[in-house]
Amino acid sequence: MKVSIFGAGYVGLSFAACLAEAGHEVLCADADLARIEGLQRGLMPLHEPDLEALVAAGLAAGTLQFTADERTACLHGDVLFIVVNTPADAEGRVDLRHVMAVAAGIGRHRDREAVVVCKSTAPVGTADQVEAVLSGELSQRGAQLRIAVAANPEFLREGSAVRDCRRPDRVVIGSENPWAVDLLTRLYEPFIEDPTRQLLVMDRRSAELTKYAANAMLATRISFMNEMARLAEHAGADIEMVRRGIGADRRIGPDFLQAGAGYGGSCLAKDVRALRYAADRDGHALRILSAVEATNHEQKSRLFDLMTHHFEGRIAGKTIAVWGLAFKPDTDDMRDAPSLVLLERLWAAGARVQVYDPAAMPNARGLIGERDDVRWCDTAQEALQGADVLALVTEWAEFRRPDFAGIAKALRTPAIFDGRNVYDAAEVESAGIAYYGIGRGRSSLLH
Repeated sequence: MKVSIFGAGYVGLSFAACLAEAGHEVLCADADLARIEGLQRGLMPLHEPDLEALVAAGLAAGTLQFTADERTACLHGDVLFIVVNTPADAEGRVDLRHVMAVAAGIGRHRDREAVVVCKSTAPVGTADQVEAVLSGELSQRGAQLRIAVAANPEFLREGSAVRDCRRPDRVVIGSENPWAVDLLTRLYEPFIEDPTRQLLVMDRRSAELTKYAANAMLATRISFMNEMARLAEHAGADIEMVRRGIGADRRIGPDFLQAGAGYGGSCLAKDVRALRYAADRDGHALRILSAVEATNHEQKSRLFDLMTHHFEGRIAGKTIAVWGLAFKPDTDDMRDAPSLVLLERLWAAGARVQVYDPAAMPNARGLIGERDDVRWCDTAQEALQGADVLALVTEWAEFRRPDFAGIAKALRTPAIFDGRNVYDAAEVESAGIAYYGIGRGRSSLLH
């Protein structure tokens, strides 16, 4: 099947590469000419495990191509996916200009029938708007084409987008058009082992809301556990033991129950804001999500609060080693990263930082710029040299089994602030290092 994909971000690019691997003829389009020229040479614009090799294979096989030409992309596919960016402002208003620009382009250039699919995360009713824009453009030029518009939200996670695309938990198709449903079902057939369980067909608005509801639920679980972690600190309990206890309940399950330094990235925070904004606009306040946002905002300062306690308020002049900057491991994405809050709080208190991340250093440096109170390190070990204490913010694999004896020797006043509860408190303490976790260890001394 011929497929056009508008948008070469981590979702669009991963989706395009996986469809090409399955044998579809995929043309991926983006307005960023430099990005497209780089992709044509096999250069990745982002860090995503397995993606570079998959793109190279698609280019070599001729099943994956890239273009910056709108008309070429509009004419190529039998199915055309809109996977462009939909940013939201601080209030939660979603910017749909890129989505509607693609829809208008399809309406101007398309010369035969097609299924147009909204895959970008967008408010309920966006597919209706896309249909209206398409109809308007077709009417202006007197074209009478069969074009169906469907909603097909993405559920790919940064850091595992290729894996999620190859083996999805579910595929949600929002359409009541049998032709569109049949075409999309055949497109996804290589990725679906059990259609009765994994393929969910519903109306467009329900599909759009499903995406927002899913991310809101995940954010709620994270903030709930962070609230429980605060309680555990005061009660003298270990939130990791609590997590294991409640995660063993089949009604709850173990996923997204990790207490930590707060969630970030391009999805959860943005989608929670957008859902709240849409509900407020319609007069239906989502009180739970207001609490979820407030808890996450506070949680991003938790490591700094623990350091303030450790140093008895005297942080000025201290040097903090920071391992991990990206909002999660296996990505270079710095959007809404908890590390940025920690750095800003430390700088405001007069501390210096020595930072290292396996992938996100260029993006972080671009955001932060050059400062006298930050040292950009090439290795995790370099970040420790001359530092007073260590903060783990992103749980990259290379940070999970460090040499604690070596850390104790490198730090001037050995202490680890574990923002992801990766380490065993007893093991850290036995190496002569003070340990502060989230809702466990020395943090239980806080009152």
